[in-house]
Amino acid sequence: NIEKYSVLRSMKAIERSNVCVLVINAEEGIIEHDKHIASYALEAGKPIVIVVNKWDLATEEIKEFKQRVRNNFQFLSYVPIVFLSAKTKKRIHTLMPEIEKVYDNSKKEIKTSILNNVIRDAVMLNQPPSYKGQRLKIYFVSQNGIMPPKFVFNVNSKKLIHFSYERYLENKIRENFDLEGTPIILEFKNKGE
Repeated sequence: NIEKYSVLRSMKAIERSNVCVLVINAEEGIIEHDKHIASYALEAGKPIVIVVNKWDLATEEIKEFKQRVRNNFQFLSYVPIVFLSAKTKKRIHTLMPEIEKVYDNSKKEIKTSILNNVIRDAVMLNQPPSYKGQRLKIYFVSQNGIMPPKFVFNVNSKKLIHFSYERYLENKIRENFDLEGTPIILEFKNKGE
């Protein structure tokens, strides 16, 4: 019951927040509860910063621990990681700039013409795979939301979008526009829908 109550409190806090700061105890390491909280924040569309606290007591190098965090939170590869010690205040000054950056990124609006140029270049670089003789065609892309940024793709048939190609398009958007720390939503609509 205590764990269930803790999860409910965490979910309510996530809903009320503008940015979620996931704090990992460097001494304890990454626990399953950390992953659950991170997935709730992701589902809620919240920008996220991962903080590794008690870094002054850790025995690992930052590079090694960062790789362990990346391996355990592969679904948050776009999230910044901050190492600090709340008790000694070591590196604490690095946290607030990251929080402000991911919050700003979640509200970022991208010009439609620039967005379409990026997607057009991405498609030219890597054509969508064909399925039963048909190939996905992207006619137009626009942003129609923030917090998190949401992009709508007008296509010939949304049934032709493959998960791996959707991930490719997301990565191309992330490569071209600084959206570190914020999830983004890609929605596909049939032309005229």
